[in-house]
Amino acid sequence: MTTFDAIVTHYLAVWNETDPAARRKAIDELFSPDVRYIDPIAAVEGRDALDGLIGAVHQQFPGFEFRPFGTVDAHHDQGRFGWELGPAGVEAPVIGFDVAELDGAGRIRLVLGFLDKAPTG
Repeated sequence: MTTFDAIVTHYLAVWNETDPAARRKAIDELFSPDVRYIDPIAAVEGRDALDGLIGAVHQQFPGFEFRPFGTVDAHHDQGRFGWELGPAGVEAPVIGFDVAELDGAGRIRLVLGFLDKAPTG
């Protein structure tokens, strides 16, 4: 397992964490204070805003989980990886990939998200 494989595992665990206190602790460990997250639906900056975004995703998709999809491709301080979001044991209605960049301390400072498949309407 590469360093980025471990980071992606931790990253998806943060997105799956439903306990607000545990999620915030994990965010503080994994992300830089000035983290930027940008995808087609949201653009936030800072740990507080990221925490709010993840909480909103849990409200919009209750009972769904993020799962890795494909392999991690990484070089230097950046990596890209696929993910899917859906209920356990069924085909995921949402599939995408993220590109993450690390800061000098090895924490995520930037995430650029892309959606390959999403529900319409």
